[in-house]
Amino acid sequence: MQLVLAHILGDFVIQPDDWIEDKKKKKHKSRKLYWHTAIHAIALLFTLQFDLQYWIGILFIVVTHYLIDLGKLYANEKVNERWLFLIDQALHLLIIGVTVYFYAPFSVEFKEAYTPEALLLIVFLLLKTFVSSIFLKVLVSKWKPEKKGNEELKNAGAYIGMLERLFIFGFILIDYWEGIGFLLAAKSVFRFGDLSNTEDRNLTEYILIGTLLSFGIAILISKGYQYLEKALIHQ
Repeated sequence: MQLVLAHILGDFVIQPDDWIEDKKKKKHKSRKLYWHTAIHAIALLFTLQFDLQYWIGILFIVVTHYLIDLGKLYANEKVNERWLFLIDQALHLLIIGVTVYFYAPFSVEFKEAYTPEALLLIVFLLLKTFVSSIFLKVLVSKWKPEKKGNEELKNAGAYIGMLERLFIFGFILIDYWEGIGFLLAAKSVFRFGDLSNTEDRNLTEYILIGTLLSFGIAILISKGYQYLEKALIHQ
């Protein structure tokens, strides 16, 4: 955890936006890249309490962090920024895992992910997100009005729907039904401006149908998960 803490401090807390822009612009010539690397080294020393028995691990993490960041800067113009960020963070965490393994070998039991309970959760999370989105898209497609300016962000509606259904899933699991009411009210408030500025009744009805269907499906899937989870426990 000390290594992860050092990574979070160096990559997210102690890295101003102007450093990021400077690195993107100047790449390996950017002084901010080397300052950023030095901050990671200092953060590692602090979190490991200056215990020099880990000096090889610290050096390994610092050097690989510099190389990964440098590679990211040169790939920035060729690879989607979101994917690049995820790959960058995954590589840093992989390096941390390798370092931990060097000092304290461990094994990862993948069979734990194949328990009935884990598989049930994975299946229902997919039902909540991607499956529900496609189902709703097909279900309400015949009522979808034509776009008239002010086009929404690409796939924004689908991602909003996924998030709201995940929130509902969490609220039902902790038996906090009031949260669903607050979520519906919050969405209504944000949507009120869009609906009040349009004279298109079809758009209003389309949004209302989509919202109610999304919430209804989320509740049904959540209750289905709870029922099957209890059935598995009592087997």
